[in-house]
Amino acid sequence: MGDKFLLDGPDDADVTILLAHGAGAPMDSASMTATAKALAEAGFRVARFEFGYMAARRISEGRRPPPRAETLNPEYLAAIDALGAEGPLIIGGKSMGGRVASMVADQLHAAGKIAGLLCLGYPFHPPAKPEQLRTKHLADLKTPTLICQGTRDEFGTREEVPGYTLSDAIEVLWLEDGDHDLKPRKSLSGFSTADHLRTVADAVASWAARLTR
Repeated sequence: MGDKFLLDGPDDADVTILLAHGAGAPMDSASMTATAKALAEAGFRVARFEFGYMAARRISEGRRPPPRAETLNPEYLAAIDALGAEGPLIIGGKSMGGRVASMVADQLHAAGKIAGLLCLGYPFHPPAKPEQLRTKHLADLKTPTLICQGTRDEFGTREEVPGYTLSDAIEVLWLEDGDHDLKPRKSLSGFSTADHLRTVADAVASWAARLTR
């Protein structure tokens, strides 16, 4: 993983957000970039990093498949150490990146190292496999958590998620007609992706203010 971060937002921001990418797209994907810019415009310092398997795709032929999410926990912890954020830190990521962050969050929160967890499109289950839930550890999560989820996300829809056992520490922000990238069909919803990202940024700002005051 190394110490390669993509940074957005003011260096002297009160709060830093560290984001990891999803299973199939890198840290500079259009979705990740647009989200980081929106959060930066809301006053956050946003740092993005890549897991080793994704970074290796940039320099080798062929696509290394993503490893099991839990095997990436040490890399996420290493990224936190390498970033060395001063002041409150929120960790998270898109899809699998947020899932990995959720698996290391409680140990970090208990140690006073992070203020909260931000998941952008949490992968509650694989597409078309609603019985393969990835929620067991979320039932007892202690870390204050905000999940931003599109209502038609094939990894967990607004119809499905309320039926899951989730910790009271978890808040869910629903984005109308959003897909796994939080992208709505504008002709059907009346919203654009930029609209939804502004909504996310505003929600994260008010949520983070509650965590850090």
